[in-house]
Amino acid sequence: MTQHWIDIKNANAVLIMGSNAAEHHPISFKWVLKAKDAGAKVIHVDPKFSRTSARSDMHVPLRSGTDIAFLGGMLKYILDNNLIQKEYVTEYTNASFIVGDDYEFKDGLFSGYDATTRKYDRKKWAFAKDEKGVPKRDKTLKDPRCVYQLMAKHYERYDLDTVSSITGVSKENLLAVYEIYAATGKPDKAGTMMYALGWTQHTVGVQNIRLAAMIQLLLGNIGVAGGGVNALRGEPNVQGSTDHALLWHILPGYNAMPTTAWPTLEEYLKANTPVTNDPKSVNWWGNRPKYVVSLLKGWFGDKATAENEFGYAWLPKAEAGVNYASLFMFDKMYAGKIRGGMIFGHNPAQSMPNTHKIRRALQNLDWLVMGEAHDTETSSFWRGPGLDPKKIKTEVFLLPSCQRGEKDGTTSNSGRWHQWHFKGYEPMGESKPMGWMIVEIMKRVRALYEKEKGAFPEGVLNHVWLDEYDAEEVARQINGMFTRDVTIKGKTYKKGDQVPGFALLQADGSTTSLNWVYCGGYPAKDQNLAKRRDLNQTPLDAKLGLFPNYSWAWPMNRRILYNRASVDVNGKPFNPELPVIAWQDGKWVGDTPDGGAPPVAMEKGTYPFIMHTEGHGQLFGPGRVDGPFPEHYEPAETPVAKNPFSSQMNNPCMAFTSSDKDLLAKPADPKYPIVLTTYSLTEHWCGGGDTRNTPYLLEAEPQLYVEMSHELAEEKGIKNGDPVIVESIRGKVEAIAMVTVRMTPLTVQGKTVHLIGMPFCFGWTTPGVGDATNRLTPSVGDPNTTIPEYKACLVNVRKASKVKELVI
Repeated sequence: MTQHWIDIKNANAVLIMGSNAAEHHPISFKWVLKAKDAGAKVIHVDPKFSRTSARSDMHVPLRSGTDIAFLGGMLKYILDNNLIQKEYVTEYTNASFIVGDDYEFKDGLFSGYDATTRKYDRKKWAFAKDEKGVPKRDKTLKDPRCVYQLMAKHYERYDLDTVSSITGVSKENLLAVYEIYAATGKPDKAGTMMYALGWTQHTVGVQNIRLAAMIQLLLGNIGVAGGGVNALRGEPNVQGSTDHALLWHILPGYNAMPTTAWPTLEEYLKANTPVTNDPKSVNWWGNRPKYVVSLLKGWFGDKATAENEFGYAWLPKAEAGVNYASLFMFDKMYAGKIRGGMIFGHNPAQSMPNTHKIRRALQNLDWLVMGEAHDTETSSFWRGPGLDPKKIKTEVFLLPSCQRGEKDGTTSNSGRWHQWHFKGYEPMGESKPMGWMIVEIMKRVRALYEKEKGAFPEGVLNHVWLDEYDAEEVARQINGMFTRDVTIKGKTYKKGDQVPGFALLQADGSTTSLNWVYCGGYPAKDQNLAKRRDLNQTPLDAKLGLFPNYSWAWPMNRRILYNRASVDVNGKPFNPELPVIAWQDGKWVGDTPDGGAPPVAMEKGTYPFIMHTEGHGQLFGPGRVDGPFPEHYEPAETPVAKNPFSSQMNNPCMAFTSSDKDLLAKPADPKYPIVLTTYSLTEHWCGGGDTRNTPYLLEAEPQLYVEMSHELAEEKGIKNGDPVIVESIRGKVEAIAMVTVRMTPLTVQGKTVHLIGMPFCFGWTTPGVGDATNRLTPSVGDPNTTIPEYKACLVNVRKASKVKELVI
């Protein structure tokens, strides 16, 4: 998330897509209403009418899975009407960069595609460079090979008629949204985009967000007050868990997972440290060696030396080219290739797609360790509906986890604010923090290695490990410390001192940090994060709502990312009424700037987008595996027979598994003509594991239901409150019909397409509530993240012939 929720109040237009913020992120919506009270226009684009829609100026229903078509039409509208913020686009984005001759796009495919591997050779998308190795540019934006012209050509197909036909949105509504939002492309205006799982849970999820960012760059809405592309995180620490490498393909601090392609640290760093020859590019990822070496020193301590590449050889290496995401992990489990597993705070037998397959896969394990606060569909899969526990070989161990209020620790919220919370009360019964569980399990594993001298003990025994779990000590280690006395830029730091900020981390082993982006968040031995509760602000900070002394935001307490894009090339704010930073008397004032270098027009000045190799916002993004420009592809299951933009129906790089349980309905399948989208409930947190065990929340939302339009209900002979069967090609669920005007039939390519919506928070371990909606969803995902496509699959609906006809 590029800014904090408070900054939403500074927007002149708020576009909410892929989110029901009023119900699922109500504190964020407080600031939306503040913006609206100040005159901002609020637009909600979503398949379902909700409380968010009710408080917006416009609700625009669209077919789930067509966000790129909708946004592509907006991008074309902006270019056709010359509504870009010209100086911002020319100076701060790669619009002027010349793309090499190998790049082309034809009929839904970019150059470099290998149909056998279903992967692109992204080298085909490289920029043309001059003799110094710097990308060539044409600031007039007229060169036919410059990004701006290639982008205009790419989206010329996204005209109003075509976009309307495929999304189901009327041309009048499209134009109304485009006009309102594109008006923010002026220096004194700003628009913000808010999204949640409704954008990410698609086979084009990353490209949904990429296209939003492209529009924001064209309008000059990144780095400014009231701008940004803002992810509304699904629980209090989704941001923190991502930062600390919950995902398999990264190490803490967004460093790549070591693979067999990089057997040495030298090869790893060479492959993952970008190089630029442009003196005005900060290229902050050029510091990766400092962050990785400090991480290794934090892990292996004195055992990590320059001579042994700081213990890099002791790290496990992923097999190069193999995807270890949970979608594929459970596929291997289903195939009998995994013997045991440890699952903490996750309920895949209820929340993963195609749960029939997940539940069957768990039966192939010899053992399973669960860390949970409550019994779940996963911890009790062995006694699930239709199963005989005596025939299940898996031995399951349930470790009782205490709740968040029963332990000390930190969370990082949607605005990247790193906050400490103290234990409110002692854990009940025998429950323990998960951190305690991990420390104790590893202590016992280490003891076994010391006793039995197991295979390859170095990675286990050389690791610095706690004697007892201590959340504050872990926080200090995450920040990092000096391993010896050093002098940097004339200042001496003693061994054991906390590192004040990541700019001081070193690649020679003199510093540690378990996560460089949090370096500076815990800078002194006697400074607990809980002490950062100062609400005092300067008048400028107060006008924006930065609260720089309350909590701490990574990186380096920066509240608005890429804030140097909020000023012109001489450091003067584009919007002097809401300045985020400004260059005054030879220094930056305001928010913590993205680096201390002067504005780009000055001597030693640098470009503002410091995390990109060339320092510019990426309209052309060669880093994504499925294309440098977002392109509309239909969901894996689609109610239409033809993609109007190309002959390529689905994302050609789409992640999927192909076991006997991985079935997909064919396009426009008459057996499954209805589009299903899933969503959260205010009363139930995520999959409901906690909240279904909270009586008053269960009373508020007691059972699985399916929202459908009056038109669909009449067609199917269903009345409000009827028990119905919802069926996909993979399975069935029983639910109660909620017949409502909140769901709207859409006209798509000349025919009526019905959409239904279902929450995903119910499961069989709570008596009487129904079973998992994810029995219906497919095992397909985005090729960049492998996030499953929960938001658009095909089903059919019928009235149940009797209340309990469903066979599990």
